[in-house]
Amino acid sequence: MKKTLLGLTATLALGLTAGLAHAAGELNLYNWGNYTSPEMLAKFEKETGIKVNVTDYDSNDTALAKIRAGGHGFDLVVPSANYVQIFASEGLIVEPGIPDMPNFKNIAPQWVDVAWDPGRKLTVPWQWGLTGIIVDSSLFKGDINTSAIFLDPPAELVGKINVAPEMNDVLFATIRYMGGEWCSGDLEMLKKVRDKLVEAKPKWIAMDYGTIEKFASRDYGAAYYWNGAAMRSREQNPDVRFGFPKEGFPYFMDSVALLKDAKNVENAKTFLNFIMAPENAAMLSNFARYANGIAGSEAFMDEAMKTAPELVVPAEFASAGVFLESCPPEINELYTKIWTDVNK
Repeated sequence: MKKTLLGLTATLALGLTAGLAHAAGELNLYNWGNYTSPEMLAKFEKETGIKVNVTDYDSNDTALAKIRAGGHGFDLVVPSANYVQIFASEGLIVEPGIPDMPNFKNIAPQWVDVAWDPGRKLTVPWQWGLTGIIVDSSLFKGDINTSAIFLDPPAELVGKINVAPEMNDVLFATIRYMGGEWCSGDLEMLKKVRDKLVEAKPKWIAMDYGTIEKFASRDYGAAYYWNGAAMRSREQNPDVRFGFPKEGFPYFMDSVALLKDAKNVENAKTFLNFIMAPENAAMLSNFARYANGIAGSEAFMDEAMKTAPELVVPAEFASAGVFLESCPPEINELYTKIWTDVNK
């Protein structure tokens, strides 16, 4: 009997050890949809033995709400710059010792002391880009360098426009289109912004995260969306063109952060160091078609990205681009109310 119990105990211990070993070989990444290079993940798993499970989201607000709720099981999240401090102020992300990691030296100098994360103590660069106008030029031949494409759309595009479901990007473009300034609490101006969006929405076909396949199948004629996706759309539909709204457009940078309640902390740190290697950062860019913040990655990037019209901002529109900053809580409340009305 004793021998049997010992055998059973050994079996249970072996099973527990195997389970822990399996858990130790995983990492759970919560990221924007269609934004993570399968090639990079395969290389990471081959080199480290760590399997990365990716769960997608469609907006910063979706990710924030999920993380706030707890019990999510994720280790890493990829918020945009203007959301990093929100995650930090609520204690949702923690410092993983990024400046001490071997590949920290590869972060390009302009992306180290950033306003939302001075010294890069909380986040590692993922990718950056801008939000602008995508148009199928077989449907519309006019000026596409304007937010009028989705706010006062031409007849050819009515009912064929998709707008990214990202509150800050949409409100920024609309506020600038209406002559206002970002983070302004001018109630009269914000009422005009709200009314313009409510008036425009029936002329859209969707507020959806997925666009690339829709332009390939020509289900969409235009979109207010991100430039990397615009390049990928053009690669499937040669009639696609990208416009830079002259009224103003937002730049963004998405960065990876370690969640406070992460279970696979060491694996997460290994991943953060891994994506700061130039050749690995280039894999992210080659897949999603956005720039990254890692110096030396250009040498490993596709030639097509160096001259892509979606990624190279024309000099005449350079001054219209603004890096989105976080607004004070009272302003965010006003913006959220507008966004709620738009989504009714």
